[in-house]
Amino acid sequence: MSRIGRKPVLIPQGVKVAVEGAAVTALGPKGTLRQPIPSALSVAITDNQVVVSRQSDHQSVRALHGLMRSLVANMVSGVKDGFERKLEIVGIGYRAQTQGRNIQLALGFSHPVIFPLPDGVSVEIEKQTLITLRGADKAVLGQAAANLRDLRKPDPYKGKGIKYAGEVIRRKVGKKAGAK
Repeated sequence: MSRIGRKPVLIPQGVKVAVEGAAVTALGPKGTLRQPIPSALSVAITDNQVVVSRQSDHQSVRALHGLMRSLVANMVSGVKDGFERKLEIVGIGYRAQTQGRNIQLALGFSHPVIFPLPDGVSVEIEKQTLITLRGADKAVLGQAAANLRDLRKPDPYKGKGIKYAGEVIRRKVGKKAGAK
């Protein structure tokens, strides 16, 4: 059996998990999340734990077993505590500000870039160069952060652009002046 899929997911205080037909629903203080269950898997709730089991030993079903357990664990964690991604804007004149449900970015283009936030994702901007995205759904949050970073990826020569907090940008050496 899958080592990850075999582990039960503990349901913390204040979170309700229900299996409704072919889907798992988690309800908590940060919101409600729903995940469909593949037909080859079954999900049961016993003793304040969620247990994912599989009916066959086929390779694709084994892969889904661990995946489904991880998705359920992320749902439970997301509705209880939520997730966050931090991004840094590096560059002279590069800045961000909120504008309702949008982020307005100045990224060195001739016009400001408007980035609409997906549902379930909130933003907090500190010092115009630190963007913190928060949400209950880990996949939606990660995709929003990746789309935001794609607006201006970090330049390998000067390091300008949008990067994840703590991300190390491999720098390249520029042209040498006065070469023969």
